[in-house]
Amino acid sequence: MKGLRIKQIIRKEKVNILVNGNQLPAYEGETVLAALIASGYKSLKRSAFLKGKRGALCGMGVCFECLVTINGIPNKRACMCQVENKMEIAFDE
Repeated sequence: MKGLRIKQIIRKEKVNILVNGNQLPAYEGETVLAALIASGYKSLKRSAFLKGKRGALCGMGVCFECLVTINGIPNKRACMCQVENKMEIAFDE
């Protein structure tokens, strides 16, 4: 996927996360949602009824549209969790 990070911004240490089995770069201090969006992910789940793709809405912990599984723990808000090296993230694409 195409990287969407702004190159001129100075970031903290680079880490690697595992997203649905794929290793991706991230940076300390980023939220999981920011790292996913920067890596090109637009949807994190499917709607219950029509199974259409749904993306994050608010990005600040209010809407619960960014729920993912982190290190085996389901229903974590991607916008409220900071990335950690070797963190494993899973969601329905």
